[in-house]
Amino acid sequence: MTVYFIGAGPGDPELLTKKAERIIGECPVCLYAGSLVPAEVVACAPEGAKVMDTAPMTLNDTHAEIKAAHDRGENVARVHSGDPSLYGAIAEQIRRLRADGIDYQIIPGVPAYAAMAAEMKQELTIPEIAQSIVLTRMSMQSTSMPEGETLENFARTGATLAIHLAVRNMREIERVLVPYYGADCPVVVGYRVGWPDQMLIRGTLSDIRKKVRSEKITRTALIMVGPALREAQDFKDSALYDPAIPHVLRPVTGIDLVEDHNT
Repeated sequence: MTVYFIGAGPGDPELLTKKAERIIGECPVCLYAGSLVPAEVVACAPEGAKVMDTAPMTLNDTHAEIKAAHDRGENVARVHSGDPSLYGAIAEQIRRLRADGIDYQIIPGVPAYAAMAAEMKQELTIPEIAQSIVLTRMSMQSTSMPEGETLENFARTGATLAIHLAVRNMREIERVLVPYYGADCPVVVGYRVGWPDQMLIRGTLSDIRKKVRSEKITRTALIMVGPALREAQDFKDSALYDPAIPHVLRPVTGIDLVEDHNT
């Protein structure tokens, strides 16, 4: 018996991987996070499967269902939103599985930041502007951030920031980031990306809070900040396809790339 932690992607059922769809379609038990995963994603569960929305359940409740399935010798599809390695709350589930000797596997999914970048029709790493992405969140009353993982520290890098679970902290984001990125730095807030009612709100650090408030968005949003998000940019082309810069798969005519066997 195996528990499969499955990344369902951001919400669009068509972004479910072929492997994830196959495994969901084979498991007699499917537990899915209904507050973030549409029921359409798990519609491929086999006929007669036990499909449960875990939104109203506790960790002990879900683990009890898994143990019961284990006793019956039935595999379990444990379906989470996005990619389960990012804010998937699977670490505490894995700890219980290990303690009970229950086998598990992890099936990756499309993370929210990747789906949002696709909807924005933009690259997040622009040559000589931003070459790093920081995936982070804000401290909450229930879970604080580790020492050193502060928004100020990440802002000092100038990287593209993807801030999860923070749409209620727009004022604090503005206060912290303006000194590093400037008031005119572009910001995009993605609401329920991948769902039929998805919304992208574009603005700057100086006006995004007002725009988000006018749309009455208080949850299920991802905030991206950074100069790489500008829609019109003057930047240097990547060297990857530069005809003047040869590499082993695309040598420049007249130049021999000789392998050095002494290195």
